[in-house]
Amino acid sequence: MGRVLVSVMATLLLAAGGLFWWQGHASNEAVPQPLIGSPPPPALENLPEGDPDAVGEAPPMPGEASAQSREQKRFARYDRNRDGVITRVEMMGSRVKAFKALDKNNDNLLSFEEWAVTTSDRFAAADANGDGKLTPAEFATTAPKRKAAPKCKC
Repeated sequence: MGRVLVSVMATLLLAAGGLFWWQGHASNEAVPQPLIGSPPPPALENLPEGDPDAVGEAPPMPGEASAQSREQKRFARYDRNRDGVITRVEMMGSRVKAFKALDKNNDNLLSFEEWAVTTSDRFAAADANGDGKLTPAEFATTAPKRKAAPKCKC
């Protein structure tokens, strides 16, 4: 019995040591740096010109740093025509895809039954053990999926 216990403890210690070594090794990997004598990237030529009759400010060019606050960016997502005002149509436009997903019979009316079936299906999918109750871990799976932020190529 003592040998088995010592063997298990030695195995756990070796596994823990290997895990710490692996994590330390992964965090110390060098990030490749550009070569000093490498040629500059090619210049962008023949870019299309913007619409001179466009309303509002032009969107930022790729690579430009944006000093907009989070609320300004959120406002800009809804303001489709960039006139500085959000209309009801612009505000509701972002909800069309979600509404159409719920409107199963495509009559542009969302009945209680259509909503209830979708909600019930969502609950059933989250209830992993099928006990009719959601634990905090199961409930966390119902959160809307967020898009990954684009990586900065600075």
